[in-house]
Amino acid sequence: MNLLRRLKFNLSYFGKAPWDSGISPPELYDFIASHPAGCAIDIGCGTGTNIITLANAGWQVTGFDFASRAVQIAKRKLKQAGVHADLFNDDATQMKKVQGQFELALDLGCFHGIQNKADYLTQLTRILAPGGFWLMYGFFKTDPLLSGPGLAPSDIDMISAHGLTLLSRTDGFDKRERPSAWFLWQKNS
Repeated sequence: MNLLRRLKFNLSYFGKAPWDSGISPPELYDFIASHPAGCAIDIGCGTGTNIITLANAGWQVTGFDFASRAVQIAKRKLKQAGVHADLFNDDATQMKKVQGQFELALDLGCFHGIQNKADYLTQLTRILAPGGFWLMYGFFKTDPLLSGPGLAPSDIDMISAHGLTLLSRTDGFDKRERPSAWFLWQKNS
């Protein structure tokens, strides 16, 4: 990730980052209600809201974000909530500090912003346990040929090529009225 973009994200956390609602989405609660607790990782965890939700539901949680300011805030929030989780800075296309295998990988808006999605998917399949789930939310590009954040149809095809099977997709719109979707993928055993 380029330095300017990293700086922009870090600076966003000195105010109220527009993507950080402080509320876990119902899709995460639905997943928790229908799956036994295990090991989970929050990729691009931001200020840790979903880490707290998962930990309170009995999950062992790891979280990382490339924005060091977000991780600092998350550590404070976890301490205040009395929640323990492994939390650190890392790059989602490298995941150098991520060890072990996870039954759940949660991604709320990280994958759609990654430029090198193939590297992300290689790392995701490395850390996802056989039969593990990837719960991912992202918005779509209005024009797949334009550069910048967002999912393109080719990204969805690339996911399947990395040994993940689509279990469900729920389409909708984000706050800015961009087409978006929740996806639940499962790693092939």
